[in-house]
Amino acid sequence: MSYLNTLLFGIYPYVAIAVLVLGTWARYDQGQFTWKAHSSQMLRKKNMVMASGLFHVGVLVIFFGHLVGLLTPHALYEPFMTPGTKQVMAIVVGGIAGVMAIVGGGMLAWRRLTDPRVKASSTFADNMIIVILVIQLALGLLTILPTLGHLDGGTMLKFSAWAQGIFTLQGGVADYIADVHWIYKTHIFLGLTIFVLFPFTRLVHMLSVPVEYFGRKYQVVRKRA
Repeated sequence: MSYLNTLLFGIYPYVAIAVLVLGTWARYDQGQFTWKAHSSQMLRKKNMVMASGLFHVGVLVIFFGHLVGLLTPHALYEPFMTPGTKQVMAIVVGGIAGVMAIVGGGMLAWRRLTDPRVKASSTFADNMIIVILVIQLALGLLTILPTLGHLDGGTMLKFSAWAQGIFTLQGGVADYIADVHWIYKTHIFLGLTIFVLFPFTRLVHMLSVPVEYFGRKYQVVRKRA
């Protein structure tokens, strides 16, 4: 069990990050024409705006919540709140965002898998990633159950130490989460697997923020002579 824990949470994270970075770079370099989300809104608009809005807003809140919550050193927020307070905030905000995302994601998944026109235009990767994301969101919500049994923030500190240890190349980081509930571990493993799948799916459109738009040159329009 110790070896498996080290493999999944001490070695696999680096494999996932390497595939994420190198795979994304290779796809952008070699296949920019595939760098898009393949929107299916024109095929069926019913409930699309509501489903997409709920899903994207919920996922963005969850993503940045995890990013800030896991990678912010404890010493930075210690003067303002205790780990227990931070954990309760994560449950409330993450719970609301998680429900929004899973409702929207469930609607999008159902639409993609059952609507004939949308299904015909979807690839295996499109169907796979939306189902995996919904499962991941469900696991995230399920982590609330064991978390309610220990609101002192101790488990959250373990996850923060693990994540920060990964990015600072510390050894033995898998030991930080060796004894946590299996739901947490499943949630982390699937999250790392999404990193691996990221470069090969429609998820790459997340990186297509139109930053250049704000610094673009004005369009020059000339009348015909």
